[in-house]
Amino acid sequence: MESSAIIQAKLVLLGDLGAGKTSIVVRFAKGLYYECQESTIGAAFFSQVLALDEATVKLDIWDTAGQERYHSLAPMYYRGAAAAVVVFDITSTDSYVRAKRWVDELQRQGNPHLVMALVGNKVDLQERRQVGTQEAMDYAEANGLFFTETSAKTAQNVSELFYELAERLVKLRPNRPAGMILHDGQHSGGGSKWRFCCSG
Repeated sequence: MESSAIIQAKLVLLGDLGAGKTSIVVRFAKGLYYECQESTIGAAFFSQVLALDEATVKLDIWDTAGQERYHSLAPMYYRGAAAAVVVFDITSTDSYVRAKRWVDELQRQGNPHLVMALVGNKVDLQERRQVGTQEAMDYAEANGLFFTETSAKTAQNVSELFYELAERLVKLRPNRPAGMILHDGQHSGGGSKWRFCCSG
């Protein structure tokens, strides 16, 4: 039965320090928001299971550090990823410029099936916006990414972002892209080992 398929996929979050990568993933995986989120050191790992009509998708999420000194570590986390989320802060033009550099780097690493999202975070700070929605949308479209704007603080579009990624990964399943493991649900012991919510 199609819906018994289980897809395990590696997902990486990239972006500038302070863009809100950790806040987005903590909001998604744990339903929490911290006003003063500590900076990630190296990378943090989260896991989340999404039940879709077509399959169950287990996302192994690597949240990378935004500090420049950790940049050289990033390839360890994005290499072999099935999906990447590049996050920028809509109140910072510098953050957006660095996000585009991340997109360039990911495109050069050459996974033709990599599902990529460009995410403008902090839409709750609309009055301080420096990056226009249309500008980012046009850039994303020109580079084959899907674009959304989120607020980790209010949870706006956070779950929708990860469900959209999961849907796109399911559609890619016949290509067996890098960073994705397919499990036959009938041989997973009833799926009991997939019932956890999150870790990390």
